[in-house]
Amino acid sequence: MNETLPPCPECSSEYTYEMGALLVCPECAHEWPAAAEPEAGELEPKPIKDAVGNVLADGDTVTVIKDLKIKGSSTVIKVGTKVRGIRLVNGVGDHDIDCKVDGVGPMQLKSSVVKKI
Repeated sequence: MNETLPPCPECSSEYTYEMGALLVCPECAHEWPAAAEPEAGELEPKPIKDAVGNVLADGDTVTVIKDLKIKGSSTVIKVGTKVRGIRLVNGVGDHDIDCKVDGVGPMQLKSSVVKKI
């Protein structure tokens, strides 16, 4: 009937029609959004980039580009501190690097405060 609309994902009927922002199947009454969203398995994670735009990967070595105060401590991570063997994670907020900083210990950093070596 309508060649531009996709068939129903439930019953594969080709007689789907639009109703507002939804597509509707008249045979099984299934409704779904017209702008098909990719399934959870199809989503590609966005590449994590450092402060200058280099793409980071697990195991990279980075340097800190500005002094970082550690919350709840008087310790500061100085500019130029090397961090080896980073791990990319979905951390709290926009903290997307899990690492161990020499002299400080394990912590999470933002990719916007590091530069790939």
